[in-house]
Amino acid sequence: MTADERRAGVDLTNLDQPLSPDAGATKRDLVDYLDAVADRMLPALAGRALTVLRVLRGQAPFMQKNVPKYAPGWVRTVPVWAEASKRQVHYAVCDDLRTLLWLANQRAVEYHPSLWLAADPRRPTHLVLDLDPPDGGDFAAVVAVAHLVRQALADSGLAGAVKTSGAKGIHVFVPLDGTAAMDDVAAATRALAARTEALDPRRATTAFIVADRAGKVFVDSTRAGGATVVAAYSPRLRPGMPVSFPLAWSDLDSARPGDFTVHTAIDALAGRDPWAERMPEPQRLPDDLIAQGHAIPVARVAAMHEGKRRARARRDDV
Repeated sequence: MTADERRAGVDLTNLDQPLSPDAGATKRDLVDYLDAVADRMLPALAGRALTVLRVLRGQAPFMQKNVPKYAPGWVRTVPVWAEASKRQVHYAVCDDLRTLLWLANQRAVEYHPSLWLAADPRRPTHLVLDLDPPDGGDFAAVVAVAHLVRQALADSGLAGAVKTSGAKGIHVFVPLDGTAAMDDVAAATRALAARTEALDPRRATTAFIVADRAGKVFVDSTRAGGATVVAAYSPRLRPGMPVSFPLAWSDLDSARPGDFTVHTAIDALAGRDPWAERMPEPQRLPDDLIAQGHAIPVARVAAMHEGKRRARARRDDV
């Protein structure tokens, strides 16, 4: 196949093909955007196991963990044991522009790195709360709960940085000093979600079961352990190709998810790197926060048991 052009040692092909029927962007738009934002985006990817969302012509989008066998030898990988499938998964590690552009040429649109570095997978580098809107996608409601998260953090002696998810939600990242093990970070995440809900239970909920959320914003505490979170500046496969964009806390109220796309984000950055600029220094998680979280059931496990209980109750009513 003849390359359309070559950048950073990578042959780029079929650049003028649309990424999807409703993306409003071509593969060239994707490559141009990632090339322009690479110096800001790569620090969030470097050294981490990377999952990407790929969209191939004529196929449904899919999440790719294992690096394909045809990948160039210079694409760095890291083996991770997958307990669910009982196998070794070889994730890509995107440390440089060449790897990023190669992934883009593979039509990798979204970039979801691990919250831990491959060099020390037992110590997450960030705690993350993911805020999801109720049905209808009321972003203003998500913003209101993001401010509650900020208050819960402050009350716990912590600070975080905020970004749009690139879809309809918001991510709050808290950088960690490396002293907390994975289970303790997961516990602290649950505790912060509970403290956020307690500040205004009319707006925020930690209910994992969608039917129990009653039109409230879901404060998702499950972005811990082996979970991934879309990287700052990563595109999302949505109409218009929005990107996950860092914001100042003071700008949240005036922002909208569709404001930042592969077509507009570079101009909006104005040569700056707001994710790096606004990220607080790494912090130690308070002992009381960790202790509170260990007393809170893991959301997915609790939801599974509750689902079984409800199913039994329905059977008994028949």
